Amino acid sequence: MYITLLFIHSIVRWLVLASLLYAIFRSARGYYNRAAFGKPDDRSRSLTATLAHIQLLIGIMLYAQSPWVKAFFSGSAKISENIEAFFFAWIHIGLMTVAIVLITIGSGMAKNKTRDRDKFRTMLLWFSLALLLIFLVIPWPFSPLANRPYLRLL
Repeated sequence: MYITLLFIHSIVRWLVLASLLYAIFRSARGYYNRAAFGKPDDRSRSLTATLAHIQLLIGIMLYAQSPWVKAFFSGSAKISENIEAFFFAWIHIGLMTVAIVLITIGSGMAKNKTRDRDKFRTMLLWFSLALLLIFLVIPWPFSPLANRPYLRLL
């Protein structure tokens, strides 16, 4: 089950990033061009939030089964000896959850706005903040805290 979740996670995380980038692009274009907020814009907002929530659920399931997290909370991995276990036990899960909360807030606020320009501005602001936070806590291959390859097949 853990391997299957890792595989699904590898796919969904790229879908989240792609949909977030697309939604930010659409909202920036709509805001600066003073365009009408149409169905494609609403679909990109909704799809981004939905994918982010799916990713959160997969992440929580992986978190509960993670050997890094289990080692950290069992006391066998000290922070000073293994920063990677600390990163996944606290930093990654915490800040990724905050990023998904930002996406959720931005999506809900944009949905409730009445003016099109306000919808675009709200999406642009909240989704951009979430993307920035996500980029900060992704375990990039070059990260000193924890590193993973760009594409993990297992």
